[in-house]
Amino acid sequence: MNLSSLSKTEKIGQFFFPAAFINDTEQEIKEVEKLILDYKVGGLTFFHSRASAATNFEGKKKVIRNENSAKRLAELITHYQNIAPTPLLISIDAEWGLAMRVENTPQYPYAITLGAIPEDQSNLITEVGKQIGNDLKNIGIHLNLAPVADINVNPNNPVIGYRSFGEKKEQVTLKSLALYKGLKASGVLGCFKHFPGHGDTAVDSHLGLPVISKSRQELYDEELYPFIKAIASGIDSILIGHLAVPSLTNGKDVSATLSKDIIKGVLRNELGFEGAVISDALNMHSVSKLYPQKGMLEWKAFDAGNDILCFAEHVPEGIRTIEKNATDQQIEESFTRIQKLKEDAFKKNISNPTFDFEKAASLNNSIAKVSLTHYKSDKESFEKFNTQDFEAVVIGNNEDCTFFEEINVSKQFTKMRYTSPFSTTLSSNNILIALFPPSIKPIHEFGIDPEIQQTIEELSRSKNVILYLFGNPYALRVLHTTDMNNIVLVYQDFKTFQETAAKHFLGLHTAIGLSPVQLSI
Repeated sequence: MNLSSLSKTEKIGQFFFPAAFINDTEQEIKEVEKLILDYKVGGLTFFHSRASAATNFEGKKKVIRNENSAKRLAELITHYQNIAPTPLLISIDAEWGLAMRVENTPQYPYAITLGAIPEDQSNLITEVGKQIGNDLKNIGIHLNLAPVADINVNPNNPVIGYRSFGEKKEQVTLKSLALYKGLKASGVLGCFKHFPGHGDTAVDSHLGLPVISKSRQELYDEELYPFIKAIASGIDSILIGHLAVPSLTNGKDVSATLSKDIIKGVLRNELGFEGAVISDALNMHSVSKLYPQKGMLEWKAFDAGNDILCFAEHVPEGIRTIEKNATDQQIEESFTRIQKLKEDAFKKNISNPTFDFEKAASLNNSIAKVSLTHYKSDKESFEKFNTQDFEAVVIGNNEDCTFFEEINVSKQFTKMRYTSPFSTTLSSNNILIALFPPSIKPIHEFGIDPEIQQTIEELSRSKNVILYLFGNPYALRVLHTTDMNNIVLVYQDFKTFQETAAKHFLGLHTAIGLSPVQLSI
């Protein structure tokens, strides 16, 4: 693909990857068409709908479900490509599959679940990358803005958490590279994020600017470790996070996305990265409100060293401001990197939105078996459920509980659903709890209200309790687990994970998963 005949202005247009939305109106589609036709943007980053975008935090608009999103996305990509003067590089966030953005498409486990997989089974993570890549490729997408290579060392992290493979740098590195390798094998590009590491933050960068106050040496030993290994393995692109790291910026609280010290100094000069640098979404409030003058944020991000300006909101003004201020060398260097990305991306792309749900289910089943983690174990207490009667309580699941149904095939027991108020004076001494936390994020204690916490604590104190947790393992941190005899981490609520958990309870499956994070118990 030869883009070298483009004019200087058109080359600058290639740096811009504005947002496109699957559920846009005809008027909104015309606005995207204008950016493609008039400004020759280099690519698009797709999101579900404007209501689900990061700027919706104040509006709280309801996200409307669209059962035909996948077909619609394929049609839009084809349409936009057909009118584009230069081929568009299409990207999306699909960390755990296209289902992260698109209804009725295969969903794979969260990174934290993959983090529980024993090291010798890492090929399953590569297979996840391959399947996600195939799904993206079939719909016309070239670049997955994944994997998340952040080491989640802060358990209260509001924005990473379950999106990370865990809190140990070696595990995060191994598993990020395994997922990336799978994406590449499918013919789709991957991207390590969020440089220089978003794992130790307590602020959501969609809303404010997190500050990491570690020393330069600590960052090199920890946060930067996965990126250093990834650069050595030859990755295509790295996405820069909106976070301030004063020890890398001469004490300044400036976002990494706008810092020459971090992008040109650390990433390019010190670590020797030669691939494409992508900014995190420029509509995120940690940076979007810094420069009232339209186009100035885009220029500052480009001047700091970003080649691709993701979710740029002011394309015409941004192009003009970059053309006015940038050197020819800056423009040529970024343009060359984007051209190389495009050459790699367009080798094997098709647009045929078919998904292999059976293959996805089979892979998820394999992952369920090796990730299941018997986190706190007391064999004698566990055995009592085989020899004595027990009662079972499901908390937080509004549908039929597959876990209980599967157990019920072999064992008779009393099942009940938690409702408030809940009486803890149950007749049996053995209580099986299936907990489905309403939220995957730590906000409002994963949606586990104080009454539920109190109920679980009281049952644990007076009864022999086994807790199966179908959700984020960090949810254990909001529970009083001292008196619990057995805790099993299942990580996901998928049917196949519930079936595997039932087999484990019945003694038909051995748990070999290892918790990717340390939890207080």
